[in-house]
Amino acid sequence: MSPARPVPAFVHTPEQLAEELDLPVEPLRAVHAVYPLRVSGYYLDLIRRVGPPLWKQAVPDLRELDDPAGLADPLDEENLSPVPGLVHKYPDRALFLVSNECAMYCRFCTRKRKVGKPGMVIDDRTIAAGIDYLRRTPAICDVLLSGGDPLMLADSRLETILRELRTIPSIATIRIGTRIPCTLPSRVTPELAAMLRQFHPLYLNTHFNHPAEITPEAERACALLADAGIPLGCQTVLLRGVNDDAQTMRQLLYALLRIRVRPYALYQADLTRGTGHFRTTVDTGQAIMRQLIGHLSGMAVPTYALDAPGGGGKIPLTPGYVDSVGRTLDFRTYTGAACSYPNE
Repeated sequence: MSPARPVPAFVHTPEQLAEELDLPVEPLRAVHAVYPLRVSGYYLDLIRRVGPPLWKQAVPDLRELDDPAGLADPLDEENLSPVPGLVHKYPDRALFLVSNECAMYCRFCTRKRKVGKPGMVIDDRTIAAGIDYLRRTPAICDVLLSGGDPLMLADSRLETILRELRTIPSIATIRIGTRIPCTLPSRVTPELAAMLRQFHPLYLNTHFNHPAEITPEAERACALLADAGIPLGCQTVLLRGVNDDAQTMRQLLYALLRIRVRPYALYQADLTRGTGHFRTTVDTGQAIMRQLIGHLSGMAVPTYALDAPGGGGKIPLTPGYVDSVGRTLDFRTYTGAACSYPNE
């Protein structure tokens, strides 16, 4: 018997991925010519064990090249960037891009136009410009670090950025958006958690889309962060063929609570070019929410929302329960029973 082939730390090329998953290489090359490719060895092993729900998130698909409804920059981030690498869409919040790479380039990524590509430049100059803008804009009290994935930075690099942010009196809260606990949980170390805990109030939203992604390794990573006093949330994207049914979503949400991650948001997939095969109808999302609201612990129920094209911001898509509003509020309970409430 030949020895098992060691799992690579990362797969970067179509040739590597074709060999690892026994795939034809030409379709992978065609997609890779337009969009970047990276899969961590950890997630590659999960793909082999779980199959399609994880495969679809990580493996390039020719359908990425045929999405006429998709937009390169669906959230109009480039036009909402007063300085490179910083998006100021809401009055009191800013998105600060501090990394240009991820442990895995998800096929549904909102920023697939730029993340992992040479054209996305994040360096000392862009970081300094972002810090300067935040210092000059005291209306911003909440900063979300994103990218790419901030946890792909070395501890010392991330610590320097966080320390600079904490010198700005107007910034009350710092958030980190990361998929590392899902795609490369070994990156979360006791040293990283100890460094992050210096900068409270600090929040971290991670990103799990399927219950099979919640492994013992992912649980350990989240435990290190939670034990450092960092509140953890999860931003899930509704993806066709991955999690677009109530049973899968229910399993995911309860599994998140078990590892001390609060389900925060369920997002309708953005109109990002190259992701059309992932998008569901809003009716699908609302039907799923109807099977969650009232049927699951309120702590397990995320807000279903759409990030409006053109930079309009996040809009809740809660299913409708109100029949009419007048002298009484007439509505339906989560079971469908008619109910009213005086409105005078």
